Amino acid sequence: MATTTHPRRSGALMTERRTLVRMWVIAAITGLAGAMVTTAVAAPRTVIDGHPVRVEVLTEALSYPWALTFLPDGAALITERDGRLRLWAEGRLDPRPVAGVPAVWASGQGGLLDVLAHPAFDRTGWIYLSLSHPDGGGRAHTRVVRAVFDRAAHALRDVTVIADALPTGRGGRHFGARLAFGPDGMLYVTTGDRGDSDRAQDPMDLAGKILRLTPDGGIPDDNPFLGRADARPEIFALGTRNGQGMDVHSETGAVWFHEHGPRGGDELNLARPGVNYGWPVVTHGRAYSGLPIGEGREKPGMEPPVWVWVPSIAPSGLAIYDGDLFPNWRGDLFVGALKVRLIARLEMDGDRVVDEQRVLEGDLGRLRALEVGPEGALYLLTDDFEGMLARLVPDP
Repeated sequence: MATTTHPRRSGALMTERRTLVRMWVIAAITGLAGAMVTTAVAAPRTVIDGHPVRVEVLTEALSYPWALTFLPDGAALITERDGRLRLWAEGRLDPRPVAGVPAVWASGQGGLLDVLAHPAFDRTGWIYLSLSHPDGGGRAHTRVVRAVFDRAAHALRDVTVIADALPTGRGGRHFGARLAFGPDGMLYVTTGDRGDSDRAQDPMDLAGKILRLTPDGGIPDDNPFLGRADARPEIFALGTRNGQGMDVHSETGAVWFHEHGPRGGDELNLARPGVNYGWPVVTHGRAYSGLPIGEGREKPGMEPPVWVWVPSIAPSGLAIYDGDLFPNWRGDLFVGALKVRLIARLEMDGDRVVDEQRVLEGDLGRLRALEVGPEGALYLLTDDFEGMLARLVPDP
């Protein structure tokens, strides 16, 4: 029977894959398999909702890592923004970049961005990459590709374009580019407004949106704008600025995402079909000049955020905890922060945030990505020239 990989999170699919992988990974951690050996143990320790934890550093040999995805055997693929795809396996970072990665426009916030294994990776071999595609003349757009990861050849093959968030745009800002598989088997994609805020409200423009696609890039027959002459059928929701984290609740199937605000006003939202999240008409932030933006904080017909950060924390990476190592965390949202350099834990009651706990502030640097590992540890990547792959584990 085919197992499933971490589709960030693909609901019940994640649970099935975890059951088959967990025994191998736990054996590795405890030394029974002799494979997953850490390279170092860092000093930071803290207590998160009653669980003492420590930071275990696995490698600091990554250059501006952006995302990671786990494979069925516990290995992980990691993107580096400059355009390299790396393999972490059996306790070590393979020194060879994976071959066959498409060209990227590595400028500003652009480059090789998210990576996501297909929910049935062991059967399909598919991974998905998001990237800023070079269009020439200082212009680029968010592109999503699908490829087969050939482990034996350490290469990608059969690279296929899944989506292009066109029209193109100038500059290196706001590509969005987070990926997740929903419990419906569909691929969800955040796209940024490319620094041109009005694009987020244009239903004929794929910038500043959440897209929903079939695994081969087709249009699902229940997409909310399908059949409308005045809107692109790929669009699931609109009015977003720059979605930098997305995950799926393994029990409820809800797709959660967060996005950067301007000066203040970072938002956490639930992805809902046909919803307008309001950017730039409504926002809790202000322009970098200090002047107001749009028409205020709310407006009829525009979805208010579930949670807002004022001042901004610059959230990046989102993991909804569903592991076994830390039972008190189950269902909580973990958010990395680039600006204030911490991890924010959001305690949930259904679809409401009831508390925020900030931990490891200033201890790790700029947090770019978070993922729940198959053994239940919380993995993280730091945004640095000597970028870190680390994990939070119990501190006995």
